[in-house]
Amino acid sequence: MHVFSYFYHMRIDIITLFPGMFSGPFDQSIVKRAVEKGLLEIHLHDLRDYTADKYRSVDDYPYGGGAGMVLMIEPIAKCLDHLKSERLYDEVIYLTPDGQLYDQKVANHLSTLQNLVLLCGHYKGVDERVREHFITREISIGNYVISGGELAAAVVTDSLARLIPGVIGDETSALSDSFQDDLLSPPVYTRPANYKGWKVPEILLSGHEQKIREWRLEQSLKRTIERRPGLMENIDE
Repeated sequence: MHVFSYFYHMRIDIITLFPGMFSGPFDQSIVKRAVEKGLLEIHLHDLRDYTADKYRSVDDYPYGGGAGMVLMIEPIAKCLDHLKSERLYDEVIYLTPDGQLYDQKVANHLSTLQNLVLLCGHYKGVDERVREHFITREISIGNYVISGGELAAAVVTDSLARLIPGVIGDETSALSDSFQDDLLSPPVYTRPANYKGWKVPEILLSGHEQKIREWRLEQSLKRTIERRPGLMENIDE
């Protein structure tokens, strides 16, 4: 997959063993819209294209023994050297279970950058020398293990795409998402105002903008305390 535009806000290069895994997530919804608007450029790089091995192998057994396979340094180094010979990258990110836990603050920061590389981990991980000499940031999307970094890379890409100015029609929508201010979003309602006796709170029908803002903040605080109390520690006094 090679999506190109002459004018764009961000470029993301993804190094992966399974480029086909991105065809669904990137061909739909927000990411597709960002690409079509020329605001996001995505390039997928098959790691197997950077090995001279006739079997296109990119992994080997770990030194010292043990179960599982390890991604070798040489194909990764060749791919990164090729990419960096063409442009400067703000971050080279490795998707790994033991990386920094990804949150909205990290997403907000990354969305201000122009060129990113996402390296998808696999098997038992990558040769440690890749992490020592090439990687500038390591990210985990949660305290659990998935089969590879492709799904994590798709999550990160989607979260960044929606933050690029001009991607979402209503610019205030992304700013009011959960976690933007370390609070969960308040409850939301739409028509009909009364469904089988289940009614929308009267305050939302009042048209009183100040009172509605106060109600939403109150509900956000309540929901955060009930469901994610740990987030309250990040809110300034």
